[in-house]
Amino acid sequence: MNQKSLVSCIIIFLNAGEKFFIEAIESVFAQTYDNWELLLVDDGSTDESTAIALRYAQKYPEKVRYLEHEGHQNRGMSATRNLGIHHAKGEYIALLDADDIWLPQKLEKQVAILEAQPEAAMVYSSTLMWYSWTGNPEDKKRDFGRHLGVKPDTLVKPPTLLKLFLKGKAKTPGTCGVLMRRELVKDVGGFEEAFRGMFEDQAFFYKVSLKATVYVESGCWDRYRQHSNSSCYVAEAQGQYNPLYPNPAHLNLLNWVEKYLSAEGVKDTEIWQAFQKALWCYQHKNLYYVSQIPGYISQFFQKSLKKILKSIAQTILPTSFHNKLKAQLHHWAGHDIKFPNS
Repeated sequence: MNQKSLVSCIIIFLNAGEKFFIEAIESVFAQTYDNWELLLVDDGSTDESTAIALRYAQKYPEKVRYLEHEGHQNRGMSATRNLGIHHAKGEYIALLDADDIWLPQKLEKQVAILEAQPEAAMVYSSTLMWYSWTGNPEDKKRDFGRHLGVKPDTLVKPPTLLKLFLKGKAKTPGTCGVLMRRELVKDVGGFEEAFRGMFEDQAFFYKVSLKATVYVESGCWDRYRQHSNSSCYVAEAQGQYNPLYPNPAHLNLLNWVEKYLSAEGVKDTEIWQAFQKALWCYQHKNLYYVSQIPGYISQFFQKSLKKILKSIAQTILPTSFHNKLKAQLHHWAGHDIKFPNS
């Protein structure tokens, strides 16, 4: 009999497409930690995703289950995650989106951390923002890890992370980067079903960081695929979200935060100050835009300087100097500048 703790792996999906969805599922099967169950939770798909999920559930009934809302409804990401969590049997909960992947050691590494850190209710690592899945060499340079904001391999007591999240000094975890004790999800009331789309995950992690001790680790075991059909890109295309400007979806989150903190009776002055600072850009939009001008000017001049240097290199420098200058600029600016051969 397997004495390892059971991990419930939950993939929610809505019209996930074949290629990405299968890659996500297969990354669970590739785990070096073998005591897991996989719950494929359908949010009302109308493409081949439903058939793919049913096929896996039929082929591996001892490992995979298919779930859907009554009447095959579309109820949003939070309600769909909650459905999976409600049916989970494992001591631990792990989340994976249908277009992302885990590396093979994800569960093994994070289960070991929670076993060794009984005080921690959740562990997470830096998620890789994954552009290089395309195989394009230029996209490989765009990959980066989400900013942790704390020293890695650290046990962080509440509400430290909440303050950092509100101040913008740390990014909330990627959902695919966490492993949680099932009791934690129950204690904080699961995901907020009032959110449909943007920031539903942040609301959940705000609740966790207010109440629970969290272990922030130095690994990077998940890949968050960046592509035009992802929820963030779709929301941005529809004008619902822009990572650089104040937007209605984020204001909706802050309004929820205010109500939640009040309902929980939070008195911590630093938390409320961080909240008010986050709200400031919505209360003073014109001042906010003015405050961003120096940053935009700096970016403009950096781009202009690169173009000027490239032009100089092309017109006056000998060919033998091109590669040296290219390497120097790459080191200085973090970008690969191409020069044609003479």
